[in-house]
Amino acid sequence: MRIVFDCRYTRIDQHDGISRYTAGLITAFAKLHPVTMLISDHRQLDMLPSLPWELVSPPESIHEPFIAHTINRLNPDVVFTPMQTMGSWGRNYRLVLTVHDLIYYRNRTPPRNLPWAIRVLWRLYHLSWWPQRMLLNRSDAVVTVSQTTKDLIRQHNLTTKPVSIVPNAADTLDGAHAAAPPRSSPATRSLVYMGSFMGYKNVDTLVRAMAKLPEYELHLMSRVTDAERARLTALEPTAGLVFHNGSTDEEYAEVLSRATALVTASLDEGFGIPLVESMSLGIPVVVSDIPIFREIGGSAALFFDANNPDALVTEVRRLEQSGVWAERSVASRREAARFNWDASADHLLSVLTATAGRARRKLR
Repeated sequence: MRIVFDCRYTRIDQHDGISRYTAGLITAFAKLHPVTMLISDHRQLDMLPSLPWELVSPPESIHEPFIAHTINRLNPDVVFTPMQTMGSWGRNYRLVLTVHDLIYYRNRTPPRNLPWAIRVLWRLYHLSWWPQRMLLNRSDAVVTVSQTTKDLIRQHNLTTKPVSIVPNAADTLDGAHAAAPPRSSPATRSLVYMGSFMGYKNVDTLVRAMAKLPEYELHLMSRVTDAERARLTALEPTAGLVFHNGSTDEEYAEVLSRATALVTASLDEGFGIPLVESMSLGIPVVVSDIPIFREIGGSAALFFDANNPDALVTEVRRLEQSGVWAERSVASRREAARFNWDASADHLLSVLTATAGRARRKLR
């Protein structure tokens, strides 16, 4: 079975969610089966494993609807892409698409790093369900990263194709920290937020809570504009906010491994990689009470009403009670072990094999 893996969403500087999913999954997948990568920029190879590759047009190109004509020359049995927008007109192979989440149907502001023309199309695409249905039903199978998203796909009748779960996972941030023996208490009174500053991330709730946790610092790890930094600082001038404005994996691991908890008040998510990263280090997570975080955090997480800063304060204070932090730390490592790239790759191989098998029977 000849498998082609679409790696064109890989970033050339630092991974975002889709890029990390691509790199983590294909690295583990290549241990199980030969695979050829599709790239659109040679610099992407620096972020990917050393595997056979083909250079094709980028996914935002005007040629994307007809990318299949190029891929046909590779004679694949099945193509997997970590997104749902890959062109499929004229293909001679089986196609498996990925839907990570449905966030942008409820929060239509597109990622700021996209070109303006793509941002316009992004908004138009998410105005109704039919474009998604059309794309998914032109595939042979659909992958998603969580039961939460699979349930939403079913709820909105987005496809008649088989839907399988190939979970996200987290890279090992730092071997020494990950292998460190369990602690009974946190090293510092600090909280960590890893995520963007888009509206649905609801960072304001975190900042308002910090004003009521004067002995704690909140480390905001991601890149932030000067305007947003000034706005959040003015929101609660007494809050202990530490803006890292982007960090290396090493810095992130160091800050996180010494924290009391990772926190997020997000109103909507497709998965929650920072939760897995934190839990894998034995650092508890205090997160908004939304279905996907219930799925990822399991019995380890502490949950609060995303619109109630006082509820967040209550859960952070709960970790100060005797034995609670240590108990949640042990539970966190246990829950995090459910998510790993090797298991995800093994399941993806099963999905691709079944898809190709169905195709062979159909074509006889």
